[in-house]
Amino acid sequence: MTTMQRGTQMMRALQGEVTPEMVQVAKEEGWQAEELRAEIAAGRVVIPANNQRPREKYCGVGRGLRTKVNANIGTSKGTSGIDYEKSKLAITVACGADAVMDLSTGPDIDGVRRALIDGCPIAFGTVPIYQATVEAQEKKGSFIALTEEDIMKAVQAQAEDGVDFMTIHCGLTLEALEKLRNHNRITDVVSRGGSFLTGWMLHHEKENPFYTRFDEILEIARQYDITLSLGDALRPGCLADATDRGQIQELILLGELVDRCRAAEVQVIVEGPGHVPLDQVEMNIKLQKRLCQDAPFYVLGPLVTDVAPGYDHITSAIGGAIAAAAGADFLCYVTPAEHLGLPDEDAVRQGIMASRIAGHAADIAKGIKGAADWDRSMARARKALDWEEQRKLAMDPTTFDKHPHTRSKEGCSMCGPYCSMKIVSEYLGRPMGTC
Repeated sequence: MTTMQRGTQMMRALQGEVTPEMVQVAKEEGWQAEELRAEIAAGRVVIPANNQRPREKYCGVGRGLRTKVNANIGTSKGTSGIDYEKSKLAITVACGADAVMDLSTGPDIDGVRRALIDGCPIAFGTVPIYQATVEAQEKKGSFIALTEEDIMKAVQAQAEDGVDFMTIHCGLTLEALEKLRNHNRITDVVSRGGSFLTGWMLHHEKENPFYTRFDEILEIARQYDITLSLGDALRPGCLADATDRGQIQELILLGELVDRCRAAEVQVIVEGPGHVPLDQVEMNIKLQKRLCQDAPFYVLGPLVTDVAPGYDHITSAIGGAIAAAAGADFLCYVTPAEHLGLPDEDAVRQGIMASRIAGHAADIAKGIKGAADWDRSMARARKALDWEEQRKLAMDPTTFDKHPHTRSKEGCSMCGPYCSMKIVSEYLGRPMGTC
């Protein structure tokens, strides 16, 4: 069977077919498979699943499902290599991330991607403009020498390698850049892919190839069942730039491109900010959902303050919890190294766990199936001073093990003989193991 005959998850859902991937995701989420099929057909849920890369486990992203978490890894010229990034991938999987993106800009991008994707058990994403730009710089002496064919070649190569979802910066246009010139932004364009395209478009005075050749990209996505992640090239890079004309104009265009994806039966998600003040986070999510017809929303953070370098996994977790509770479906982690440098293995772990905590907190607020049950089980284990059960229920058992101080049925080293639950249980006449 060829890839074209197999069809996309959305195409098959529209035809009334419940795929094996849908069955698996529905079981994982506590849904009925037919219920999930209907949401995929409507475009409100996606299952990133390149048909060139079958694997044992898939995840769904979208309305009513558990909030998913992505981790970014990838080589950087002169500062990391394939073995280092493979170790980060292992940590990403071990920490429970649902997806990973390869953002490599170092040597041999094709080789790195294939090495990382080989055996990767979770959804795998890329940003094709990175490869196209880096190779133009290396082979032609300048990224400005990039051609439209170079971009399409990168998209095609990554599709063939089995990439499940791709960031496509298709909402950045010459009109948007002209408005950017006339609107005073502090940080201008902080998206790396967006900056590459901005330089190329202004130098050549040509429209964005991701926009002008979007139909060709749809054909590739349809053939391989790639979920397109419509990138936010004009996302705000500081609080002062949040929710401005450039960001919203791009979002309006992305909403129109969502319609084109759905018409082509291609799965699509939309990317969002960025740096956003706390009081604007919920509004940003609701605006995106409205303009993009409830397409799944993938946010970077958002970071709710600019002044905490070294702690941006925390600033992003605060924003991520609010965003996900308001309807965001997919959180891209932010590590403590954000704004400072390439993250190491420990930073990757901290970033993933911060985003997972944010997503789970939001799932409780949204009433996602099973979310509150997890916390209720932990509460019972704590009441019973059942440390082994607490470890099993802990989101990160590895960190749980780093605090082994005198734990027993009598309490822990924090309270010693003055354990509040033990004392109250005794005077209520209620055994510690009951509730």
